[in-house]
Amino acid sequence: MSPWLGYDIAYKSMVASTHSHTADLAGETLHMSKKAKPPVEDLEIKDAHLIFNAVWAELEQDFGPENLRFPKEIILLGGAPGSGKGTHTRFIQKARGLTCKSIVVSALLDSPESRKIKDSGGMVGDREVIDIIFRKLLEKDYRDGAILDGFPRTKVQVECLKMLVDKMKELRARYYETPLRIHFRQATIHIMVLFVDEKTSINRQIKRGKQIEEHNEEVNATGVGEIIELRATDRDPEAARRRYRVFKEQTWDALQSLKQTFFYHFINAQGSIQEVEQNILNEVRYQSLLELDPETFDCLRILPLASEIILHARQDLVRRLDAYAVEHPDLFHQVIQFIQNKIMPIVVRHAISGLASVNSEDTLLHNDLALAMLIDIFSERGFHAVVDLHRIELPEKFDLTTGHITCRAKKVFRISIRFQGSEIRRG
Repeated sequence: MSPWLGYDIAYKSMVASTHSHTADLAGETLHMSKKAKPPVEDLEIKDAHLIFNAVWAELEQDFGPENLRFPKEIILLGGAPGSGKGTHTRFIQKARGLTCKSIVVSALLDSPESRKIKDSGGMVGDREVIDIIFRKLLEKDYRDGAILDGFPRTKVQVECLKMLVDKMKELRARYYETPLRIHFRQATIHIMVLFVDEKTSINRQIKRGKQIEEHNEEVNATGVGEIIELRATDRDPEAARRRYRVFKEQTWDALQSLKQTFFYHFINAQGSIQEVEQNILNEVRYQSLLELDPETFDCLRILPLASEIILHARQDLVRRLDAYAVEHPDLFHQVIQFIQNKIMPIVVRHAISGLASVNSEDTLLHNDLALAMLIDIFSERGFHAVVDLHRIELPEKFDLTTGHITCRAKKVFRISIRFQGSEIRRG
């Protein structure tokens, strides 16, 4: 029987004296019952707002808005258990020019209560995570950039991250026309995910556990070295599997949801260390358009990129050399003879070092086109040529009456030729 039919029967059996009041009450109950329960996602977003607002209010009270100076660049490093976050963090720091230590969220949350939760494969509460991380990011050492290892891991943390970025933009706008502007630069947020499949993750976790056990046994036997903490999930394949699935069900979805908001880098971490490092390099190359302040970028964009210049460099070189031979054959042959007779003998004597320097006052080099030909000819032959002009003032006349000295300018062309030198092996 329908629950609403049962309600109608009960309603019709009520006494007349209480009919009106009961009807109103029942109608209200019926109306409330028909309301759909809010979806879990809406509750998570609501929780995120409550958590973020509470944390932010405390930050403003403790530091003051003018001191809420977060990093210029934040790299959110996530990855499946055993994907090598700890192994590759230093390489990522070097690739991005960051000198400060990474912020490892699991290390920040190292209280006994947190440890018990983590050992069982669970997660520490979002409120605690957000508060600790935000305060850590405000430390002076992280002003230029920070790597956050293990954040965000839940949808609530994702929403708090988005609200943090919005607040950073608000602060930038507030102080843009003030002397504090330099402390509120345009933030660059990178999401970097190191990914391995479940089988690889479990194998690496268990392998790591065995290596730690062997290390700790040796430390106990010899007294040399320090004991390394052994995670419960590194000893039990089933616990390792649960840890991986927690990542896939919670952290993975959280990180994926940021794809459309921030720079997203998916790193295949299945291969060797060298292969993974190359994958990282391919993803984190500097991009001025994405990282510079728009106003700064507008100032620089009139200058060509090196990649644009070298894109057709070989074709342009061939075209110029052919033009020299057709349009200026006499001068072209003079430059070739000059190189053959005056420069190449010196270059040959420096074959081991790969660097030859030649000073010349030859009038041929006073011709700008001849200089261009010389540089292009060396480039075509596999050398790198650089020509510097030095002007030297030489006294020519001295007026005994006035003391005036008349000088003539002497032009000395210093030609540097670089190439791959030869190695001498000693046996």
